[in-house]
Amino acid sequence: MKLIDTHSHIYLSEFAEDRSEIFERAEKEGVRKALLPAIDSSTHGDMIGLETANEESCASMMGVHPCSVKENFEDELKIARDYLEKRSFIAVGEIGLDFYWDKTFTKEQYAAFHQQIEWALEFDLPIVIHSRNSTDECISVVKEHQKGNLKGVFHCFSGDTDQAKKIIDLGFYMGIGGVVTFKNAGLDKVMENINLEHIVLETDAPYLAPVPFRGKRNEPSYLKYVVEKLAVIKNVSIDRIAEITTANAEKLFLLSA
Repeated sequence: MKLIDTHSHIYLSEFAEDRSEIFERAEKEGVRKALLPAIDSSTHGDMIGLETANEESCASMMGVHPCSVKENFEDELKIARDYLEKRSFIAVGEIGLDFYWDKTFTKEQYAAFHQQIEWALEFDLPIVIHSRNSTDECISVVKEHQKGNLKGVFHCFSGDTDQAKKIIDLGFYMGIGGVVTFKNAGLDKVMENINLEHIVLETDAPYLAPVPFRGKRNEPSYLKYVVEKLAVIKNVSIDRIAEITTANAEKLFLLSA
């Protein structure tokens, strides 16, 4: 079985003490690659350093996370743009809108989101969208830019069936992680109606660990619990879940098989 964790912040300090063991556990559970979403200039170096040291198992994105969009967001965008011009990345991300914590910089978040989508089109890269408390707004922004060439994934999708269908109609994937294992989240019911061709797997490590580790630090090896839950929901084998979702990730991010 081969799995791809399409969204994993394993370069963060939460993993400093046991990072080598994390890679070993991931390999043991069939997770062959972890895709690393960018946050901002405070972590770009750590992210790229981890990728450089683990080229077979890690691949980096570049972008500015919406929660890092503050007064100096134009400076952050310039740094991210400079990286994109200097070397290759697998995606522009994670980018988007976050209206959960603070709406102080809503206007700036929109501006940064639009700008980074244009970069993705320019560099012919997929986008990885953060849409916390803003799924409908992010769908509207993507719709503005979708002229047939824009591609990507709504990371950590936890919306309803109507939102899922709108995302599919835009030609985008949904990133499914630990939330699908949460008893009262309702995502399991939504997934009953969604074809596996439209999803990729993720952990969002160190966040959103699946049951039975909910509330603890997440890591790529825990992807197996997401696979097991999806296998039950869709009434197919875990190997079938792995086969389809890995193929989806390879297609979206142009990863070698």
